[in-house]
Amino acid sequence: MTFSDWIAEPVNWAFLAMAIPMVVAALRVVTSRNVVHAALFLVLALAASAGLFILLSAEFVAWVLVLVYIGAVVVLFLFGIMITRAPIGRETNLSHDTRWPAAAAALGVFAVTFWLINGVTQQIGGFGDPLPAVGRATPTGILGEGFINRYLIPFEAVGFVLLAALIGGITLARKDLTPAEEEEGARV
Repeated sequence: MTFSDWIAEPVNWAFLAMAIPMVVAALRVVTSRNVVHAALFLVLALAASAGLFILLSAEFVAWVLVLVYIGAVVVLFLFGIMITRAPIGRETNLSHDTRWPAAAAALGVFAVTFWLINGVTQQIGGFGDPLPAVGRATPTGILGEGFINRYLIPFEAVGFVLLAALIGGITLARKDLTPAEEEEGARV
């Protein structure tokens, strides 16, 4: 496919209309100094990625992304920020001592992921090949079978990540007791 053929397809313009704001919003999530702004940019990035799933004819995944992540996780995150005593404005005392080790770790994760994806695509024949049909199941049924059969480990890993986010939210929201309050609570 040449570049002129690529430009002629309207679906590619729709892809660019969603991919560019998604990448910009994702960059703003990690570079914004205001936590509320970062959460709102996360909403934009997730909404754009839901649009990309719709372009891929994965409407169920798009709606799950909208309902679960935008509708629940981000709203819970915003409530957690607003309920806790955490400062909401600009953070001025951010430590930058770990910037280079974090960048090296991110580059390492990217390299390993690229290496794994490259190995998998060489084994299965590459991207763009049609997926084999499984009986007369609906696309949602195929997705459910994939969660239980082929993608059980990544599905469970996502569950552990969500559990860690829940524990982190509880840790941030809990009230630190003074020694007198701890003694009072021990007597009751």
